[in-house]
Amino acid sequence: MLTVRDLRVTFSVDGRARVRAVDGVSFDLERGGAMGVVGETGAGKTTLARALLGLHPTECVQGSVRLDGRELVGLSEEEWRAVRWRRIALVVQSVGTALDPVYRVGEQIGEPMRFHLGLSPAEAWARAEEVARRVGLSSRHLRAYPHQLSGGEKQRALLAMALACDPDVLVLDEPTSGQDMLSRARLLDLLAGLRRERGTGLLVISHDLAAVARLAERVAVLYAGKVVEMGPTEAVFGDPRHPYTWGLVHSYPDMSTARDLRSIRGHPPDPVGPPPGCRFHPRCTQAVERCRHEEPPMVEMNGRRVACHLGGLQTLLRAEGLRKVFLVENGDAREPLEAVRDVYLEIREGEVVALVGETGSGKTTLGRMLVGLLSPDGGRVVLEGRDLTAARGQERRLLARRVQLVPQDPFDAVNPRMTVAEVVREPLEVQKIGTPQEREERVRSVLRAVGLPTDPEFLALHAHELSGGQLQRVVIARALVLEPKLLIADEPVAMLDPSEQARVLNLLKEIQVERGLALLLISHDLALVRKVADRILVMQGGRIVEEGPGSRVVTQPAHEHTRALLESAPRLRT
Repeated sequence: MLTVRDLRVTFSVDGRARVRAVDGVSFDLERGGAMGVVGETGAGKTTLARALLGLHPTECVQGSVRLDGRELVGLSEEEWRAVRWRRIALVVQSVGTALDPVYRVGEQIGEPMRFHLGLSPAEAWARAEEVARRVGLSSRHLRAYPHQLSGGEKQRALLAMALACDPDVLVLDEPTSGQDMLSRARLLDLLAGLRRERGTGLLVISHDLAAVARLAERVAVLYAGKVVEMGPTEAVFGDPRHPYTWGLVHSYPDMSTARDLRSIRGHPPDPVGPPPGCRFHPRCTQAVERCRHEEPPMVEMNGRRVACHLGGLQTLLRAEGLRKVFLVENGDAREPLEAVRDVYLEIREGEVVALVGETGSGKTTLGRMLVGLLSPDGGRVVLEGRDLTAARGQERRLLARRVQLVPQDPFDAVNPRMTVAEVVREPLEVQKIGTPQEREERVRSVLRAVGLPTDPEFLALHAHELSGGQLQRVVIARALVLEPKLLIADEPVAMLDPSEQARVLNLLKEIQVERGLALLLISHDLALVRKVADRILVMQGGRIVEEGPGSRVVTQPAHEHTRALLESAPRLRT
């Protein structure tokens, strides 16, 4: 019914600069279908909505918008008046300014019917009452002036106005904005019912991902005016493939998870001068040189379209069939102990994965194999497409920079004879990176990043002169000094008091987001990891016995060992 092809909306600023607010957007909306458009503030969502109703100057809009085959781009204002409200209607976001303060609400709802349907004032009022009832308003609301209605009631009045002439397409710009949760739920139920009963096509433009998931079967993700991912809503939100979509989904407050909110690093680009190449590349954790210069095309993959040179979110590290056997003393004999048994796992770019299990389950052994400190007796570790277990010489040293370990006991991890500066600088000297001056500057930079002083007095301290929290931060700084892509933190807060635990864990989260790292958090504490983990792996007896999204593993554990860990998790109230 509605076909949009290569739609572009550009504005001039001060008569000179050109703002590409919508840049090459294409999608289809079937009759009676529902399409969602999501993105951050400034992505171009409202500009897109207004373009579909001819509300921008003609010279600003290029491309094609066809409604039942009729081209709408380029229509005169008189031609547009015959289309708006009758064929395609808009419910705007700013309810406070959308209604005329000097007319009663009922008169404003009836105005499109008088113009398009030729109804008399009395007939229009009667029909306005009928439409108002459908959206949950009464005659009292129709007789009121806009300032006498609440924000939610104004939103419903605008919806009634948009529905007055039974349009084929209803464009909803942030329909749930400013609504309380109960009003929001009723509004979404109402919109879903209208679509079922009347076959109205819905275009839902919103930053409310849950509302889009409730109403739309397909979704387009908009970033800086361009669509970066498009496909079935369940697939896009359930398994996002573009790095921006992944960040958007994981920053959304969701009742199904206890994980703390996590923002997307950086800020949206200036629309006057967007970056060249992929517009998301300054904020992307996996950007390569090509992303900085070439604009990625939309590529079809697995039932959806993604604009990414790398084909979407990448797997950073993959373990395949890892095994580790130790020989342990048993009297006079030495017996094999299989510490890790046939483990498979993946860690994606920018992801936080938690590995949990009881003491002796094999967590630390697995973590040390992933970082290359232990050689597996079977299987392999693939880091950024290269076999870490088979690498030797220079290739091994380069790969070692990409994945770093934060060990469990910081007191055992550092040489007590070394100063803070020497501990943090050591990896740079081993790898022969930079000049002495560059090394000193990098040491100070990572110490500042972990919230530690950089004055000469602090740099000259030794391990025994630091608190446990300070020493743990020094060890984290040492792991960061080589600028890794993956940080493996083995029980990083187990030896700290609760207050310092919270500080260090929040610090790890901040560093992980700002530096674009992936994080494998090894812990025995499910109550702790559920606050930060995107996915949780549960280990028992050297095997991964359960894995899944953190929300699912915590609320609907499938394995008895996971249930046992949850039941034993600390609670202040029983």
